[in-house]
Amino acid sequence: MTQRSRLMLTVLLVSFLAMAPRPLSSQQPAAPSDQVQITEVLVRMSDHGPVVLLQANHRVIPIFVDVTVALSIQGALNGERLTRPMSHDLMHTILDAYGGKVLRAVITKKDDTYYGALTITVNEQVKTFDSRSSDSIALAIHFKAPILVGRDLLESAGKTPEKSKGAEL
Repeated sequence: MTQRSRLMLTVLLVSFLAMAPRPLSSQQPAAPSDQVQITEVLVRMSDHGPVVLLQANHRVIPIFVDVTVALSIQGALNGERLTRPMSHDLMHTILDAYGGKVLRAVITKKDDTYYGALTITVNEQVKTFDSRSSDSIALAIHFKAPILVGRDLLESAGKTPEKSKGAEL
């Protein structure tokens, strides 16, 4: 999918959400008890390319991403603003303009592929969208929203962190 297609899809999505507000509770939905909140996100360069490290409970889940997403996540973590917005910056700006925000990102894994479920709210309407795990992570960081993983995923895919594995971006 091209960047232009993503932009158009984002604009259509936000427009749709803005048109049909339904009154909902203003409270953020609670995470199920079988999920763990990620306490730290790091971006590193490894021998296999950029990797996002999700840390919780003394475990690390490595998720390999492309360079563009790695730079976007690293920029969001550092609060950096590029001279031109990247896709995640644009999505953040569009949601902000419509009063939307990311409530949480839930990362899952099926058949060796990580998935993201991004929960957003616009005009008190809450929706969850399927996404790439890296896109969910990037937008959650932009909005300072929690990133959650299942306890089972943390135990099965999580590794014990090593001191200095890979260079920072």
